[in-house]
Amino acid sequence: MSLRSILGGSSRVKKSSKKAGAKKSGSSAPASSSWTSPLPRRKPGAHRGKPPVGRSDEDDDGDLFNDKLDDYGLVRTLATDLNLRDTSQAVLYIRSHMFSPMPQQAAGMNSTRIAEVLSYRKRLPPIVTISHIQTLLSSPSAVEREIAQLAQAGFVRKVVIARRGRIGETLILASDFERMIKESTGLNEEARESLLAFLRENAGAQTIQRGALAASEIDQLIKAGFLTSHHTGVIHHGSISHTMSLHFRPEDKGTLTSLETVSRHATGSLGAVGGDGVVHMAGGSGGRSLGAAQAATGSTELKLAVPGSGTFLKLIAPALDHLVSLLDKSQFREAPEAVLRERWDGGVAKEEARYAAKRSRGEFAGILPGQTRKWRQFYGLSFDWVLREAVGSGLVEVFETRSVGRGVRAV
Repeated sequence: MSLRSILGGSSRVKKSSKKAGAKKSGSSAPASSSWTSPLPRRKPGAHRGKPPVGRSDEDDDGDLFNDKLDDYGLVRTLATDLNLRDTSQAVLYIRSHMFSPMPQQAAGMNSTRIAEVLSYRKRLPPIVTISHIQTLLSSPSAVEREIAQLAQAGFVRKVVIARRGRIGETLILASDFERMIKESTGLNEEARESLLAFLRENAGAQTIQRGALAASEIDQLIKAGFLTSHHTGVIHHGSISHTMSLHFRPEDKGTLTSLETVSRHATGSLGAVGGDGVVHMAGGSGGRSLGAAQAATGSTELKLAVPGSGTFLKLIAPALDHLVSLLDKSQFREAPEAVLRERWDGGVAKEEARYAAKRSRGEFAGILPGQTRKWRQFYGLSFDWVLREAVGSGLVEVFETRSVGRGVRAV
């Protein structure tokens, strides 16, 4: 007997065709085809559309399915260090985490540029914004009370830079401020001792009366940057840049009817309603000229300042504008925090994973940190630091998504 007869005929296994299987199934489908995923599924083209004007398809890397992120509530505090308890600790923490560490290799910067970056960081004054402290601690009102108590006790010094909004409300430790005064080369011994004595006697003062110091001492302090002459009159808005006006408070946009101007006059007087030049300022035909109106309402006062505050503000304001512009690349002006961090770093993290093998051999490939805006313009400013500053300034808000981590939304 042959092997074929024992096996029962054909030695080949025949497959049923797809058409035959479909005809036999009829209305009854197999059990596996009736299973559905418990998660909601989006249609392939349900949410996709043309990008807004000014955006390209390359800018959609942060939009997940071109849909909004799930919002499960705002994040109350952005602190990652649970040891932060008071304002003094927060000030030291903010100062120590302001910049990213210098890359050890493949930085994309020569020795001259590296020295320039390090010197710039060293020149910055040891000040922090009050709004930044409020993002680290749980209660902003408690922070305000604690700052007032520490200022009256002489541990901290609150320095307000006029017409700069929340980024102009800064805080410095009293010990650091006294050290800057003692190390200043533009002051003689008399001006130095007079200012230190005034600060010890007036712990919470932010202004200095002209009679408190000699005229020669005031001139030295103004040139050294410890005093500023603040004019409380009307602002010429044509001479103010867009970056400065972006952080203005409503009361800082001084006019003849602004709160800062009318509050200096007695109730019921002509100055309390703007003076006789208010019609001219509003576009009408006033009886007095604009210069006469400004001379009548304006005054000059001396305010405490920290040398180098201008450099500090010139670094923060463009950084905040750049962070908001990165959110503008997304369709709904929001993005996951990880995506926004990658955009701030200039896509270096993505390129490092792609060219890891080449860099291990010492070959230069991908985007180097020195070629990104983070290091060219902002001297390595840390993303976490800028994000907390933007939240404190009211430009963005951070919320929980429960799927892709925390999300960041432009306000």
